[in-house]
Amino acid sequence: MSNRSDTNGLPRPLAETRAIDPFIVMDVMSEANRREAGGENIIHMEVGQPATPAPRAARERAMKALREERLGYTEALGMPALRERIARYVKERYGKSVGPERVIVTAGSSAGFVLAFLAILDPGAALGLPSPGYPCYRQILKALGVRPHLIETSGRGRWMPTAADVDRLADEDAAGLLLASPNNPTGTMVLGPRLAELAEACRRRGLWLISDEIYHGLEYDAPAETALAHSDAAIVVNSFSKYFSMTGWRIGWLIVPEALTRTIERLAQNLYISPPAISQIAALGAFDGLDELEEIKARYARNRAVLLEELPRAGLDAILPADGAFYLYADISRFTGNSAEFASAMLRETGVATTPGIDFDPDRGGCYLRLCYAGAEDDMAEAARRIGSWLKTK
Repeated sequence: MSNRSDTNGLPRPLAETRAIDPFIVMDVMSEANRREAGGENIIHMEVGQPATPAPRAARERAMKALREERLGYTEALGMPALRERIARYVKERYGKSVGPERVIVTAGSSAGFVLAFLAILDPGAALGLPSPGYPCYRQILKALGVRPHLIETSGRGRWMPTAADVDRLADEDAAGLLLASPNNPTGTMVLGPRLAELAEACRRRGLWLISDEIYHGLEYDAPAETALAHSDAAIVVNSFSKYFSMTGWRIGWLIVPEALTRTIERLAQNLYISPPAISQIAALGAFDGLDELEEIKARYARNRAVLLEELPRAGLDAILPADGAFYLYADISRFTGNSAEFASAMLRETGVATTPGIDFDPDRGGCYLRLCYAGAEDDMAEAARRIGSWLKTK
């Protein structure tokens, strides 16, 4: 019994499960919510979540369905009408024709990553992840017995990998590359011919290319480009959470090579049965709310402009002008090498909740802080004022 139980007499969890790190931003949010419930005035810049609800057209369509429809299971790959509408959206947005048979509706992008990883990666395989990057990539891979292969990027390269990085991945027997553009936490994008070079390097070296495009639609100077423009073998992950302002609805999609569809369908049948019916109906309605969503995006652009002007005055002057998403990744090395303690003190002493960089980069993240500007416009200016006053004491 002692070899199979922990100190409480419970069976031991798998080593892979014990190795999963917390998603630090969620811990920060919990602490911020606790303080807010206690009466403190908190400005939320920690969680990458729009401050706005789903577009009105989505909510109205969902309410109508609640009154009139049964809302049972749907097909494991999603409602045919939604799959067709997503395929049409891809054509409208990128000029790329994708058959609805390649579209897979998922319970948020999180389920999409799980399904994609399980479909193409064997236990013990490795997948290249640019660092800094979304921390859940690493933890999902570890939970599935796959090794995250971190690629160190830098601000000089706009925090993006290169074709040479793909060659190194292939030389070290990695199975593929996961690319996020716009990136979380940096907000930077793959610009110019670089995406084509990465896609070609993956093709040449026989690596999978997984493209996280959940922040597409949220770009400010140039439109984001889909990996599908350069590779029909790419796996695209997208979501209604960010641009469509539907985080809590937990609805997203994959676009995959047709040869993978049946494999992923079998996985989805067994793991999830089907995505939530009400969320799929709301997602169909969301496509009728694009004008509203563009207005929300314009608010983000104003927030971004305010912070890029005010934060350097406050003392956070080492920030790349973010191309997309709603994040700024600030170098705080002049103040600290411990971003967790820095963010905790900022929350405690100013009421501004931010995310320490160690959530996104376990090696260098102690010198960085991520700030989300998806909140109310007045809050962004107030946050910069509070941060500036606080940093003067450092």
